[in-house]
Amino acid sequence: MVAVHVALGIAVLVVCFGAAALGLVAHRRGVAGAWVAHSLVLAQTTLVAQAGVGLLLPLDGRRAPDRLHYTYGALALGVALSPWFYAPESGPRRLLWFSGTTLLAGALAVRAYMTGS
Repeated sequence: MVAVHVALGIAVLVVCFGAAALGLVAHRRGVAGAWVAHSLVLAQTTLVAQAGVGLLLPLDGRRAPDRLHYTYGALALGVALSPWFYAPESGPRRLLWFSGTTLLAGALAVRAYMTGS
């Protein structure tokens, strides 16, 4: 189960930074399509899956060596999901919100990865 958590952690990093870059480039060009939306949703999905697997590990007696690991993981998930509540209803600023928070979630995931190993 730890190997799955580590593999998902690497996937979170790759998908978050890739989706954020794609979203920021699409915002800059003024053209956003389905690929951008799907990539941002994939980033959120991998974060939710990572948190779900991470919540199962303490049940198996596995704990992170640093308690900050849990804080950074929870913050990454919360930041990635926050635009659903706070972003504008539509328009280019909404894409900027989702891209920016995905980038921040990726940065927090890097920190969580560093404190977990």
